[in-house]
Amino acid sequence: MTDISRIALVGNPNCGKTSLFNQLTGTRQKVANYAGVTVERKEGRILLPSGGQMLVLDLPGAYSLNATSPDEAITRAVCLGELADEPAPDLIVCVADATNLRLHLRFVLEAMRLGRPMILALNMMDAAKRRGITIDVAALSATLGIEVVETIATRRDGVNALLQTLDKPLTRQLPEPVAGDLHQAVRDMLAACVIMPRTTDARDDAIDGVVLHPIFGLALLAILMFFIFQAVFSWAEPFMNGIEFGIGELGALSTQSLPDGLLRSLLNDGIFAGVGSVLVFLPQILILFFFILLLEESGYLPRAAFLLDRLMFKAGLTGRAFIPLLSSFACAIPGIMATRSISDPRDRLTTIMVAPLMTCSARLPVYTVLIAAFIPAQTVWGFLNLQGIVLFTLYFGGIASALLVAYVMKWLQSDRSEHALLLELPSYRLPDWRSIAIGLYERMLIFVKRVGGIIFAVTMLLWFLASFPGAPAGAVGPAIDYSYAGQLGAFLAVIFAPIGFNWEISIALVPGLAAREVVVAALGTVYSMSGNEDLVANQLSTLISQQWSLATGLSLLVWFVFAPQCLSTLATVRRETGSWRIVGIMTAYLFGLAYLASFITYQLALALL
Repeated sequence: MTDISRIALVGNPNCGKTSLFNQLTGTRQKVANYAGVTVERKEGRILLPSGGQMLVLDLPGAYSLNATSPDEAITRAVCLGELADEPAPDLIVCVADATNLRLHLRFVLEAMRLGRPMILALNMMDAAKRRGITIDVAALSATLGIEVVETIATRRDGVNALLQTLDKPLTRQLPEPVAGDLHQAVRDMLAACVIMPRTTDARDDAIDGVVLHPIFGLALLAILMFFIFQAVFSWAEPFMNGIEFGIGELGALSTQSLPDGLLRSLLNDGIFAGVGSVLVFLPQILILFFFILLLEESGYLPRAAFLLDRLMFKAGLTGRAFIPLLSSFACAIPGIMATRSISDPRDRLTTIMVAPLMTCSARLPVYTVLIAAFIPAQTVWGFLNLQGIVLFTLYFGGIASALLVAYVMKWLQSDRSEHALLLELPSYRLPDWRSIAIGLYERMLIFVKRVGGIIFAVTMLLWFLASFPGAPAGAVGPAIDYSYAGQLGAFLAVIFAPIGFNWEISIALVPGLAAREVVVAALGTVYSMSGNEDLVANQLSTLISQQWSLATGLSLLVWFVFAPQCLSTLATVRRETGSWRIVGIMTAYLFGLAYLASFITYQLALALL
């Protein structure tokens, strides 16, 4: 194919568009943001059967091109070539779920009105045939006036027809837009081109009878979440031990021939005690992401949102907030960005304000160190991991706090009207393991880049502050006591003394504003330079269990349930809301909750333990 170099994939959410994109591009893709906005931009390259290549954009899912959200606005603008730095695509590939054409064909007709060359990809054809749905593709193509191809995005050979179509010369003839009422046009097309034995899948209905049950469904969801947090703590341990051993060996090999001095200190106390202590938690983060992607691919997430709608409504949210909040378990930034799917401004703002209370994966390294230090590694009731139970409790504490804050916001706001939840429940499907693998690969790269970028830079800055100025002549204490970091830590310790934080913890909280996981790296650097190199090299948890009281450990655990957000999250809130006032309110209330909860925890622990 010689006349088309750029194509854009568009379609409703849950149409399998991203799976199709992953199948077409594999790992030949990159993720960025569109200029000036936080909407994600995914771009990849297709290898055509003839050997040629083509650039493909995976545009945000949209229910309509009469834009009511930033996602839909970007999709429309890209298709029309309205972005200054984004040329209009040569071809639009509109992806539709073949099992749900009653909904998806309306979007196809809207896309045709954009006046761009277009083809239709009927995805999930295997599921349609399994349900006895018969689609006269030739008749549908003739009715629409565009080429229609069948695809199965979860199979490697399921995109062959689309690749063959893209690889042959296509006419530049624009589709003839359908006039009149689109709903009636869809009904006419379905009557003429589609035979559907029943409107829903009998298997979906049977599963939903359990999954959406008001009692059994909630119990199943709770068990599922509990299992995930148990797995995060238990499954990752052998991989973490392997990484820890490898980093230790690499550090010893890299520094054994170096004399004592700044370079050896930089490598030992800065890089390996800092960055290495964060990288070891990569397995836990990937396991958490794996389960989130699995739930998303299977079609369960929208049902969980529907199931929780009644509970969340009482707290001032809607079930539609569930997916952004669940995304915030990985990172608050994509969770806040995902609130663009919430059309009501009040509900969207409330969801943004409570999203940081979900326990993001950046807190996982901190929780792991503290739990290992102060919670015994023992089995409860014969099969449960006590440390996993504590981790689940911390996550649950964040969820309960979010619901409480949302309820307070609802009580303070004058608009207390009810907002109905309208949500599409896609068919259940087997996960697309290729898409899951690519998703995990992308998130691994993001985490490693954070370690190699911002975390590395902050760790180096902390090493500098902890190294200079040097101890004066005749000094009897560790050199770090006389450094810039030691002086700042001593000042902050006065503020945090009522909640049990020593100066080492206080100084570690400062770089934690850049990224939560840096706190672990900062503690490693501070303690390593305080004369505890051997213990840090062995395990940070061992050191703090010896030097901190149980009350301090519990106080710090509770602090991170509410801890003020990293600067990147606050910047995202500013971009999404356009308000520094909202950023200020979020920072103040999170810091206030963190300090109050830690104060209560520390004082109670001192009195009872």
